[in-house]
Amino acid sequence: MNLSGYIEHTALSPTLTIQQIDQLVAEAKQYQFVGVCVPPFWVERAKREIGNANIQLVTVVGFPLGYQLTETKIDEIKRILDLGATEIDVVMNISSFKTKLPWTKIEIAKCAKVVHEQQAILKVIIETAYLSDEEIIEASKLCADAGADYIKTSTGFAGSGAKVEHIKLMRAAVPSQVGIKASGGIKTKEFALALIEAGADRLGTSSGVTLVS
Repeated sequence: MNLSGYIEHTALSPTLTIQQIDQLVAEAKQYQFVGVCVPPFWVERAKREIGNANIQLVTVVGFPLGYQLTETKIDEIKRILDLGATEIDVVMNISSFKTKLPWTKIEIAKCAKVVHEQQAILKVIIETAYLSDEEIIEASKLCADAGADYIKTSTGFAGSGAKVEHIKLMRAAVPSQVGIKASGGIKTKEFALALIEAGADRLGTSSGVTLVS
């Protein structure tokens, strides 16, 4: 299987340099990855380096805990879309979700509206490491109902990342038109293939070159 079409080449380390951002994009071009995922600060630079290449420019909002004000998330989404991002990975308000507040779904719907008005894609990170199996199913359905295009497992900053069993739960919980993105700890080709077999449509990983080499 050609993994390149699944991989979002990811760089979210706090020690990132401009040289690493440029390298990330260059590698995405070389290996024909579907996208690159960079911090909001580096969106403008990555956009310039991508140029006319067919590479999605992904960034994150509400990172890494998700409990920013909705207005803050919306403002950040608008700003980074203006800078050229084509896909937004927003962290669900896990605190609100755990409290069973209806605002969790309302916030995602508000984010989806802004993103879709700009013909961009919204992925919602539910952070599976903090959820029970039942909560993973519930959160996946909630995000899909609120307008998410993809449900994503992890930020990579929690205690654990993507798991095959969680991908299976997420895939079974949402309609086929809603994608599943696995991220966090994807470092071997065997694991990547297992995640895809379980239902993942995208892989967020900093080990993309290793996976396809």
